[in-house]
Amino acid sequence: MRYRRRDARPRLALWMLVALGDAILLLVSAGVSVLVALLGVVIVAGFGVAAWRLTRRGALASENAVVPALSRRRA
Repeated sequence: MRYRRRDARPRLALWMLVALGDAILLLVSAGVSVLVALLGVVIVAGFGVAAWRLTRRGALASENAVVPALSRRRA
């Protein structure tokens, strides 16, 4: 008899569907207000991260940035 290697992907997809269903049932039982509050927190956090990344990129790629001269070794 040959050993068949089983693929774990179908089982993982099934458990992901079960977890999604559990999350939906939890949100439905908690109410729509919790869903709206959670969505608001995610949106505010996303905008915060985007703003932080844009300010960091602006600081790193500034056109008026001073580039220090390379130090030369005296021989």
